[in-house]
Amino acid sequence: MTEANPVPWIGPAPTRVQFSAVMFIGVTAIMIAGLQPLLLGALEAEGRISSAQLGQAATAELLTMGLAAGLSGALLKPARLRIIAALASLLLAGVDAATPMMQGQMVTLIRAAAGIPSGVLMWITVALIARSPMPERWSGVYLTVQTLAQFLLATFLSLAVVPKLGADGGFDGLAVFCVVTAAVAFLMPDSYADLPRSESGSASLPGLRGWIALAGAFLYSAFTIGVWVYAEPLSKQSGHDPGVTGLAVSISLACQVAGGSAATYLAGKVNWLVAILVCALINVGLLIGFAILPGPAIFLAISGGFGFLWLFALPFLVPMVIEADPARRAAVLIGGAQVLGGSFGPLLASMLVTDQDARGAVAFGGACLAVSVLIAIGLHQTRARVALARGG
Repeated sequence: MTEANPVPWIGPAPTRVQFSAVMFIGVTAIMIAGLQPLLLGALEAEGRISSAQLGQAATAELLTMGLAAGLSGALLKPARLRIIAALASLLLAGVDAATPMMQGQMVTLIRAAAGIPSGVLMWITVALIARSPMPERWSGVYLTVQTLAQFLLATFLSLAVVPKLGADGGFDGLAVFCVVTAAVAFLMPDSYADLPRSESGSASLPGLRGWIALAGAFLYSAFTIGVWVYAEPLSKQSGHDPGVTGLAVSISLACQVAGGSAATYLAGKVNWLVAILVCALINVGLLIGFAILPGPAIFLAISGGFGFLWLFALPFLVPMVIEADPARRAAVLIGGAQVLGGSFGPLLASMLVTDQDARGAVAFGGACLAVSVLIAIGLHQTRARVALARGG
């Protein structure tokens, strides 16, 4: 991490150990996203929550996580980070351990509480990535590592813990992971350098173009999650066997890891707008493929392609946001914007879906994708005019 770079870090460059510790913290922050189907599903299977409450709990946690990440970026100074990370990890461990003691709507409330320390941990990781010489590369690393970690822990819990100990064992295992994170927190940097003031003159908030870029990131996440959460109904509507959905999820996860790895390799070598446009064009074809209700083989191929582009495109949204707000205030908030998009996407898509036809989610996703791409193009096309107005 301390090698010479053509573009310097904002502030001191972290050591490999420090950067790895921050990545570990970031993985803990978003780990629940890959475990919600398993752990909340176990609570439902045990009769402690209903199907509707499962969805409410999942949405509430992601919503508070996104809000907490955004508010942390706007309000907190990047100082005394070790103690902040350690306390947030221990708080999250306590909430995870307490979750099995709840039932019904209390599960929704306690998972909403869990999103607060998770959002703080996410802010710590995204704030360091925003200060790096090539944030799209380290964003790709973060996304790839978190997906791998979710897959590995979900596999371990589903094979060795939940079948024997039920949901209690799963949440207790997650709590232990958070306690380990609290110890790892003392290996990370204790503070980050201050960022420059934004175009609005604010020391903490981005200017108008930064907010517009964040809206683009929000919509892109709303597109991906809003469509993917309806993979099972789309598969069922296509007449597939029940096992096809499970296989599609596994293939998508593997392809997500490949997509994140590819983005990490190509970071700095491919223009971010070109990457976003190519991904968007291919995604349009994939959305059409979902909408025509294909056979199992094509459905699995579409799912794999969708997963690959999902994680391939996300890192390239970071340079879009930085180009819109060179002070990188918006870049610090991008994690929260994406999580909020992921929580609102399924909610808004559900308004266009019926029990008989889930393709409204595909139409919703296509609309979000189109607006997100138009925002990216508009920001890029006006960058020269804005630079000239600033005297640059």
